[in-house]
Formats: sequence, C-alpha cells, structure tokens
Amino acid sequence: MFKKLFGQGGGQGGGGGAGGGGGTPHSGTRQVTATSTQKTVDAIQKLGETEELLNKRRNLLEKKVNEALEKTKEYQRAKNQRAALMSLKRKKAYEKQIEQIDNSISRVNEQQMMLENQRTTAETVLALQQGVRANKATMQELNIDDVDKTMDEISEAQDQMQQMNDVLSQPIGTAADLDDDELAAELAELEAEDLDSQLLEPAPVPATRVPARAQPAAAAGERYPAVPAQSARPAARPKQKTPEELELEALEAEMAA
Repeated sequence: MFKKLFGQGGGQGGGGGAGGGGGTPHSGTRQVTATSTQKTVDAIQKLGETEELLNKRRNLLEKKVNEALEKTKEYQRAKNQRAALMSLKRKKAYEKQIEQIDNSISRVNEQQMMLENQRTTAETVLALQQGVRANKATMQELNIDDVDKTMDEISEAQDQMQQMNDVLSQPIGTAADLDDDELAAELAELEAEDLDSQLLEPAPVPATRVPARAQPAAAAGERYPAVPAQSARPAARPKQKTPEELELEALEAEMAA
C-alpha cells in the first residue's frame, strides 16, 4: 500500500541509470506531494457521488418492486394468471438489480474507507517529513560550542549578581562597628536585671480584714481592756506599665478585634 501511495525511486526512468544518479535522497521513497493528496481527495469525492447515484437508483427500483407486487395482486384477483406471472417476473428482476446495487454500494464504501485511511496516512507522513526537515535545519544552525558558551555566560552573570547582592547586604556606618556578641551579652544582662527587680518586689497583701479570733466569755464583773485592732497593710501599688507595654497591649487588642 505504501509503495502505491508514495511511489518508488531507484533505477526506473531515463534519469535513473545503474549508477543511481537519478535516485532520490530518501532511499528510494519520494516525499508525499500535494498533487497525490489532491488526487486522493478527488477520488473520495467521486466515490461519494457514485454512492449517491446508486442510492437513487435503488430507491427507484424499490418503487417498481412495490408497483409490480400490486399489479400481481390485481391480476391474481382478476384470475389473469399469465399477466400475474409476467408481473411477478418483473418484480424478481427488479429485486435482482437491487441486490447488485447493494453489492456495488458496499464496494464503493470499502474503497472510500481505504482512500480515507490512505489520505490520513499520507498527511501524517507529510507532517513527519516536514518535522524532520525543520529539525535538521534547526540542528544545522545550532552548535554545541555555542551552547556551552551560552551556559558559561549565564553562570558568570549569576555569579556577578550574587557578588553584588553580597556587597549590598553588608552593613555600613555605625551598624558596621557593632558586634553581635556584645549586643547579645548586653541584652542578656538587661533581662537578668529585670528578673531580679521582679523577685525583690514585696508580695501584695489582701485589702480585706482578717476576722479576729473569738475571745472567751469574760466572767461576771470582769472587764478586759480593749485591744486595738491592727489595721491592714495598704495594698501595694500596681507596677506602672511602660509605654512599650501599653503599645503592645493596644496592638494585641486591635488584632483580637
């Protein structure tokens, strides 16, 4: 099938002698051309027209079969056996033609499917051939040395960018003179002083008065001097919050809302 579709090169024809001077550069198989594709399309269209004509002829014969059948019944009712027999023969002849037309339509359909498959295959091969030619043309324009050079230039540009980022990220001015270790030690010292101040503060005393213990009943006529009740210690004043703590609480409240 492929030989019929694409043809063969080689030694055939006046230009293809024994030396192979007229052969194609694709090992004897010439490329699919637009002309062969158009011929396939024309053939498919012609087969479609033939199928339409056969279907019209079949419909006409079916009408004649029905008419012959009605005539045969009329002749039978009229007791005309000779005319009924002739009408029945015509009906059988029409049915024979319908059978032949059905076989012809089947062959036309098979040929249509074969040509459509060939057309699909031809277009596929043509697309593959164009892809191969484009691939070869692209590979001829490319060079492995050029690819290596491009990759080296990309790597060099990335290294230069990283170096510039490192330079820009270095601290300058007063921040460059500060030592991270010294700052961490000072921060730890401040935290320790804050903890010591919290531990040295007195514990808060409750403001409510503790009830006095019940005194034993005095004997008749005996009076004890009144013992002044001890006044409760004033509650310790709450620690005043710093502006930073107040701002932090306001921020937390805003986030919670």
